[in-house]
Amino acid sequence: MNATKVMSPKMSGPAPTARRFSLGGLFRAREAGIVLALVALVAFTATQNARFLSAQSIRDILLGTAILAVLAVGQATVMITRNIDLSVGSVLGLSAFAVGSLLQDNQGMPVIAALVAGLAVGAACGLVNGVLVRFGQVPALVVTLGTLYAFRGAAYFWAGGEQINADELPGHFLRFGNSSILGIPWLVLIAVIVLVVAGVVLRNYRAGRELYAMGSSPQAAELAGIKVGRNTIAAFLVSGALAGVAGVLFAARFGTIDAAAGNGYELNVVGAAVVGGVAVFGGSGTVWGAGLGALLLTVIGSSLAVLDINQFWQQAIVGALILLAIGADRLVAVRVAKSLKKRDSHV
Repeated sequence: MNATKVMSPKMSGPAPTARRFSLGGLFRAREAGIVLALVALVAFTATQNARFLSAQSIRDILLGTAILAVLAVGQATVMITRNIDLSVGSVLGLSAFAVGSLLQDNQGMPVIAALVAGLAVGAACGLVNGVLVRFGQVPALVVTLGTLYAFRGAAYFWAGGEQINADELPGHFLRFGNSSILGIPWLVLIAVIVLVVAGVVLRNYRAGRELYAMGSSPQAAELAGIKVGRNTIAAFLVSGALAGVAGVLFAARFGTIDAAAGNGYELNVVGAAVVGGVAVFGGSGTVWGAGLGALLLTVIGSSLAVLDINQFWQQAIVGALILLAIGADRLVAVRVAKSLKKRDSHV
């Protein structure tokens, strides 16, 4: 009888571990697939137009990816909890205009202060989203669709039909948007720092593991003692704060800012996260995948422009990639469910 008690846990122990490794392998395969698609796309485009691999072209792609990647990291954090944030484009626009207005009146403001101001504006917007989702008990899709228009309306009201031009912004701020350190543009460096910090927290810290648990099963997470409501607010706060930072990066890169800044970004941001392997059903995916998704979408846009292909096809390709990614997620879910059912039948 004692032998039975000892052997029982050993018999049931390896299966969950193997299941975790197999799932991890599937998502690593998704990210490897994105890398292969990138290599193939870049190689094909370069054969058609050698200028695609020029230093300036690569720099433009990396700068465009930096802004989208920062947004995608915040979006991935929210999607892992089985929610979504459609307001990120509007938060970017509001933050960009707010920081631009602040810099107009304070020409000597340091760049770090501008980044903190943008982060604060975005965090406030994210907090509004989180509180409405948490206490209003309304689906995040509905809440953030509403705040998308609300934040955009606030930006239009504030702008009053005017725009901020590059010659009205401090020179050091505009130089920051195009300058580099050790050959790496500051915007790209900031995006990498955001990716690394978010990746480490989600993978190695309890706060990150709790977000994955919530996405896998909110009810089970609640029963396990995880503060689902608090973590939901925190996830939206992170998404809003990063959208605010992206707004400052947008202002620094383009110089000219109006109330329409970031319009339509939300679809590309969701697309980057989904294509990068972040499941729309929550509980899986990585910010690294979201960053790769952002790079892939940016390269697609640049490739189509270089190849002189209609902009419609970029939207069609992004839509097709999102559908393929969702289909892959469902396929993984079905296979996991079958393997669990098969394992339980043998117990």
